[in-house]
Amino acid sequence: MSVDFARLDRAFNPKVVAVVGDKGVTNYMWLRGQMGFKGKLYSVQVDPGEFEGIKALGIENYTSLMDIPEPVDLVIVAVPRPVAYRILEDCIRKNVAAAHFFTSGFTETDTEEGTRLGRALAERARQADFYLIGPNCMGIYNPSVGIRQTPRQKTGFKGPVGFISQSGTHAITFSEESYLQGLEINRSVSFGNGAVLESTDYLEYFARDPEIKAIGMYIEGTRNGPRFLKALKEVAAQKPVVIWKGGRTEEGGRAIASHTGSLAVPVAVWTSAVKQCGAITVYSIEELADTLTAILSLRPVYGNRMGIAGGSGGQSVAIADVFAEAGLKVPSLTQGSYDQLAQFFLLIGAGYRNPIDPGVNRREIQRIMDILEADANIDNLVLMTSVMSQFRASEQLEKEINLLLELRKRTPKPVAVVLGYNSPEAVNETRAIAVRLRDGGIPLFFSPERGARAIRNALEYHERKS
Repeated sequence: MSVDFARLDRAFNPKVVAVVGDKGVTNYMWLRGQMGFKGKLYSVQVDPGEFEGIKALGIENYTSLMDIPEPVDLVIVAVPRPVAYRILEDCIRKNVAAAHFFTSGFTETDTEEGTRLGRALAERARQADFYLIGPNCMGIYNPSVGIRQTPRQKTGFKGPVGFISQSGTHAITFSEESYLQGLEINRSVSFGNGAVLESTDYLEYFARDPEIKAIGMYIEGTRNGPRFLKALKEVAAQKPVVIWKGGRTEEGGRAIASHTGSLAVPVAVWTSAVKQCGAITVYSIEELADTLTAILSLRPVYGNRMGIAGGSGGQSVAIADVFAEAGLKVPSLTQGSYDQLAQFFLLIGAGYRNPIDPGVNRREIQRIMDILEADANIDNLVLMTSVMSQFRASEQLEKEINLLLELRKRTPKPVAVVLGYNSPEAVNETRAIAVRLRDGGIPLFFSPERGARAIRNALEYHERKS
C-alpha cells in the first residue's frame, strides 16, 4: 500500500496517546514509560481492580477508547490476544493515526490459532487502510516528545539517527548503547511481525526527514524483497544506511521463525544485494552503533593507514593485530618522525614504532600526536586513553581531550578516540566525554576492536560514495 507520511508523522509525533490494557502485574510499564510525554496521556482499562493503580499514577482512565473526549494520535495496545481484534476495531472507528500492538501470540507462534488471529488482524487493518505497528513489538521511541519503549530510555533530545528494528530488545539496547556513546536517536521503531507496516515503509518515512542524517536497521526478513532493495538503493544514495541482518545461519533462521515469523534469506545473497544498494552490512549491535558514530562524526575516511598512540607495550601488539585484521594498516612512520621522537622519547618501558607506547612519556602526548599528524605515512589518528574509577576526569585525561579537540580543528586527517572505563561510576563521565568529543568532530569507541571495525566500515562507505 502507498504510505501516508502525514499519518505516520501524527503517530511518531503524537499530541494525544492512549494506552489500552496496561496492568499492575507489569508495574504499568507502558503508562510509566510515557510519564514524560509532552502531550495528553490516557489509559483505557475495563478491570476495576486496576483503577486505583492507574489513578495513583495521575492518569485519567476510560473503559472504552471511544469515550476519550478528543482525537487520539497513537494507541499502545497491551491486551490479551483474544481482545486485540476488538481494540483494532475501536482504533479504526476512533480514526487513530496508528496503533502499536505490544500484544503477541500470532503468526510467530506457528500455530493454527495464532496464525488465524494474526491474519484476521492484518486483513482487517489493511481493509480499513489502518496503520498497525506490529503486532509483537515495542513500538515507537521519540525522545524529543517523550514517547518510549521502556521507562529506562532517556528523553529530552533530538539526535541525527533513525533506527528501524524488527526486535524490541535490540531497539532498546541500541538506544542505550548509542546514548552512552554520544550518538543520539531522532526516532526509532520496533515493528515485530510487521503484519501491515514493515521495514520498507519506515525506511521510506525516515528517508524523507532532513533531521535524520543516517539510518540504522535490524531486520530478520522482508515480505517484498524487490521493493525493499529498490527503496534501499534510493535511500542509501541520499544518506548512510547501516544494516544488521538477523538469521545469517541455519540456526538463526530457525530462531527467526519463532521470533517474528519472517523467512530467512541466504546470507551470501543478502550481503551482495545490500552492498550493491550502497548500504553497509554489520554483524552486531555494537558494530551498528560504532559504524554510525564513525560515519557521522569522523572526517571522511579515504585512507587505511593508522597512526595509533596511547596503549601499553603488550596492548600495542594486540592493537596492531586488531587493526590489521580489520583490513587497515599500521605502518612504520617516516624516518623524519623517528628522528623527532628520538630527541625526547625515553625508551625504558616504552616504544615509538607505531602503535606508540608512551609509557613515562605520556606527559609528552601532544608532541607525539603532532608528529603522528604530520607523518606522510599516516591517514588517520587514534588515541588510546581511559577513565579511571574516580568520579571526575584526571588532569591528564582532561589535557588529552583538549589537545585532541585542538588537533581536530587544524588537521584534515580523521581523529578518533578509544576510551576504556573500569567502573560503573565512570559511565556518566564517559557519556559526558563522548558528547564533548562528538561535538568537536571526534568519535569515541570502547575498545580497539570496535574502533577498527567502525573505521574500516566508514572507509568502505566513503570509498563507495566517492
